[in-house]
Amino acid sequence: MAQKRQSEKPDSSDYGAGQIQVLEGLEPVRKRPGMYIGSTDQTGLRHLLIEIVDNSVDEALAGFTKNIFVKIFPDNQILVTDDGRGIPVEKHKSGISALEVVMTKLHAGGKFGEGGAYKVSGGLHGVGASVVNALSANLRVEVRRDRQIYAQDYKLGIPQGDVRVIKAEESLAKAAPAMGTATIFMPDKSIFENIAIDIEPVIKMLRERAYLVKGLNFHLSDERDDTERHFYFDGGIVSLVKHLNKIRNTLNSPIYISRQEGDLGVEVAIQYNDGFNETVESFVNVINTAEGGSHVTGFRMALNRGINDYAKKIGAIKDSEESLTAEDLKEGLTAIIFVKYPSDRLQFEGQTKTKLGNADIGPLVQNIVRSGLDIWLEENPADARRIIEKVILASRARLAARAARDAVIRKGALEGMTLPGKLADCQEKDPSVSEIYIVEGDSAGGTAKQGRDRKFQAILPLGGKILNTERARLDKVIQFEEIKDLIIALGAGIGETFNPSKIRYHRIVLMTDADVDGEHISTLLLTFFFRYMPAVIESGYLYIAQPPLFKVSSGKQEEYAYTDQERDMILSKFNRSDGTVKAGVNVQRYKGLGEMNAEQLWETTMNPQNRILKLVQIEDATKADEVFNMLMGDEVPPRKKFIQSHAKTATLDL
Repeated sequence: MAQKRQSEKPDSSDYGAGQIQVLEGLEPVRKRPGMYIGSTDQTGLRHLLIEIVDNSVDEALAGFTKNIFVKIFPDNQILVTDDGRGIPVEKHKSGISALEVVMTKLHAGGKFGEGGAYKVSGGLHGVGASVVNALSANLRVEVRRDRQIYAQDYKLGIPQGDVRVIKAEESLAKAAPAMGTATIFMPDKSIFENIAIDIEPVIKMLRERAYLVKGLNFHLSDERDDTERHFYFDGGIVSLVKHLNKIRNTLNSPIYISRQEGDLGVEVAIQYNDGFNETVESFVNVINTAEGGSHVTGFRMALNRGINDYAKKIGAIKDSEESLTAEDLKEGLTAIIFVKYPSDRLQFEGQTKTKLGNADIGPLVQNIVRSGLDIWLEENPADARRIIEKVILASRARLAARAARDAVIRKGALEGMTLPGKLADCQEKDPSVSEIYIVEGDSAGGTAKQGRDRKFQAILPLGGKILNTERARLDKVIQFEEIKDLIIALGAGIGETFNPSKIRYHRIVLMTDADVDGEHISTLLLTFFFRYMPAVIESGYLYIAQPPLFKVSSGKQEEYAYTDQERDMILSKFNRSDGTVKAGVNVQRYKGLGEMNAEQLWETTMNPQNRILKLVQIEDATKADEVFNMLMGDEVPPRKKFIQSHAKTATLDL
């Protein structure tokens, strides 16, 4: 039978004007929410709150708001109130209320053109309030101005009536200031994966803005657990630098540089500590530019040239010697870069505004920081010398690490020519489908090697606890045998040579015993990846295996439980209906991977069909840095305080 021939040319008759869709009003936002808020997970949900909060912050930057109130209700509604001027409610030239224009029209607001109400603001595209409205199941705005309370309600961004005057008892924003704007909204469950907003990132966001805008009070009330928090800082970004270094030994009093150049304002605070890691945060008009941009580039160039020139001037390094590099200057650096720039000229990459693109800002920041840094170094010679000594020591450590790394490379190890003898590699060469299990101990490693699928699973046993890399520079880290084996096995290099595109496995799984020692080994490994291979975490390659805690058996029946609750559910199945325990039911508590044979380890912990893997992510790099430093650093008092504070909530496996 002859096969039916496919048409060589597709029929275009079914594609015409009728297939061209025009999305009106706020429809584009609901069709493609990710284009406006980045995602529909917690990050996107938090972006809704940020948009409304930053509208109130803009009022504070303009000098009209002193207090911003944020309240989260038990049903996950969110209320944001300020004591500013209130959104205008009179009729707009479009024929509807100015309030309705702001809430329903994209690219509408008081931030555009020379006649804009805000010279400096967190918003750029004028889509903030309208996007929140579009992605809310219901939303109400209440405006207090002219001794009246005006209100308008919306569902899915659609007005449910005109702006109207309401009585105080009808207000949803109880005890609101006499003037200002209140917005209460319920995120749409059909858009977001989970509408219960995580409180910790909200706290960080509000605290950041309180540091950046002097004289502004934030009041956060979470009625889900009946807690309140208040943020107000007179010291601005100097207070923020001190906060970030609160559990570290600092080398200098904070360097504060502030200057206004025309319509550009620059504030920078710098302080060094005796640690090995860097914390640099950057902001433009209170927006956290997590991916940096031209302002951060300008800052780094000024710091590099300023420190190098001063070090040569005082004879700390000779003209003939190698200059201090950007990597040397990062060690122990804590810095805040805050730029205020006219909103209508700002260029960000995407609506989520995480990277600044204005090319003209870089040179201006560089000139301002360089000038201020030169003056500070001259006026504070003792502190300046401590900083110079710190970065020179970092430079020597970098050179020592390079020598140690080069010695390994000469043997061909880091280039993958000679893999560690302990490594049982997989057959697969495609990194995207390959995975490596980093296993605690040779015994468990042997079991894992027997139980794995050798086609795509590699095993690297570790001989006990590795070096605490929180307390060691790279030159010491690379000399530690177990870490060197891990670096070689991953194949991406370390330090200056690290290249994430060369990594040999896209799933790196930490598999340790379910006891205190196993948790400690996991923490040591997490510290290493966070400090020396953060790109592995950022790329989504790092996981933690979840071996079962219990095996419940009755006769030939066997089931595994990964939590106490699962164990109890299995026991209830095995028990008789009259509540008495069925004869022969046995509960085995696994303390180590070595207690399982190869088949059990595969079935429970390594088989992709059954296993549970936890993906390691960095939600808040600053908070993670603080926790690692507190748990794994040299300072005992902060760790002791943490243990005392959390002792009652600890789960002890006795």
